[in-house]
Amino acid sequence: MTTITLLQMNDLHGYLTPHPELIWTATGPEFPLLGGLARMKTLFDRVRSERSGAVMALDNGDTFHGTHLAVKTKGEALIPAINMLGFAAMTAHWEFAWVPDHVEKLASKLGHPLLAANCYRKDTGERPFPATLTKAVGGLNVGIIGIAATIIDKSMPPHFSEGVRFTNGIDEVRDEAKALRSQGADLIVVLSHLGLPQDMELARQVLGIDVILSGHTHNRLTEPVCVNETLIIQSGCHGAFVGRLDLEVADGRIVSHSHALIPVDDSLADDPVMASLVAEAVSQEDDLSSVVGQTSIALHRNTCLTAPMDDVLLAAVAAAGGTAIAFSNGWRYGAPVPPGAVTYNDLWNIVPVDPPVSTVTLTGQEICDMVEENIERTFSCDPFGQMGGYLKRFRGLTLFLKLENPKGQRIVQAFAGSQALDPTTAYQVSFITAQGVPMKYGNGRQNLEVHAVAALADWFMNADQNIDLAGTGKAVIV
Repeated sequence: MTTITLLQMNDLHGYLTPHPELIWTATGPEFPLLGGLARMKTLFDRVRSERSGAVMALDNGDTFHGTHLAVKTKGEALIPAINMLGFAAMTAHWEFAWVPDHVEKLASKLGHPLLAANCYRKDTGERPFPATLTKAVGGLNVGIIGIAATIIDKSMPPHFSEGVRFTNGIDEVRDEAKALRSQGADLIVVLSHLGLPQDMELARQVLGIDVILSGHTHNRLTEPVCVNETLIIQSGCHGAFVGRLDLEVADGRIVSHSHALIPVDDSLADDPVMASLVAEAVSQEDDLSSVVGQTSIALHRNTCLTAPMDDVLLAAVAAAGGTAIAFSNGWRYGAPVPPGAVTYNDLWNIVPVDPPVSTVTLTGQEICDMVEENIERTFSCDPFGQMGGYLKRFRGLTLFLKLENPKGQRIVQAFAGSQALDPTTAYQVSFITAQGVPMKYGNGRQNLEVHAVAALADWFMNADQNIDLAGTGKAVIV
């Protein structure tokens, strides 16, 4: 019998240093400082010293995007620190924000391969990234299959997938697992950025997967999910937690396992060499420490239907656009802002891509159609129909929803302000990014000169510290 350990980091989103992270308790949220790659390096080294030669660390992607520093340097500033963690492989999603050619450039600088079995060039059908890797771990041959986010060419901005296409990965995992077994792999590990619901469906459809390390949906699993004898783990986001999975293997199958979701907290001392690399990366950052305002409430994105962080974002977007109604995407990433001072760094964490504020005219029917489409992409009964983040964020609307209804029939009543939303009335709305209002909806679309971060700064500078969010959108499940 052989024992090996898998370590998982998923959805770092560029967070190199400790930051507030929301932890739910029986009395409400708390915001301890979690994360930090210097702490994580100490944890990795500790586990590696316990099980010399029998530890493999893997990164599920969404690593090089999500903070001002990551966006400013297109992920480049993070590479030395990420390399020091000693990953065996990674896969990807938001890394494609700077077009596929840049992902290849980033990957060439890593000390480990970026695997994406489900990514193909449109012109040749070839894969730009390797599909698999076989790694010797503790005397076992472990076959790793990388599956990038399938939504990159479906619901992300078009430039993410210039010249490439993505499948859902089911056929690729089935074929690659069979090939890896024939080549002598003792275990099959899928390194996935599909999301937990999709990975559970993948395990239902493809037999013979031993482990799926899951990313994308930011779940903090305290116990593995088991589907068809496949163990699935996911470990939060922002580097706040590391997943540890210990496997006892005999005759090519897992006979027992233990799992821990480990907080990356102040019980872990900073590794000095990693701390130096992080400091070097952070030295490339602008000074974003200036206070722009105060918040009396915690700003976070840890709730699906609406979230106070996006309520504030859309209050600023609506003010900048001069409209009562506003939309943005339901992003998951972004460290919370506890009550107190709000800095420019916080604003960049809220919306690191800093898009322009835009306006467009939508009919009431278009608003309903757009939100219905997004509800389906959030709550689809088919896991692979779930192609968004959280529910689209909105301001100036109250929507009464029956989520159990069929596709396209979930909005049972809709109001704009205090009036019923009229299907034929034209409403001027503000928004940010085509994920907020897709290009196929509306007319008279225009980008304003003001961008999202400046709009937020102006809003906070003119807001009372007791945050007044009158006009906030409401999604009510009935």
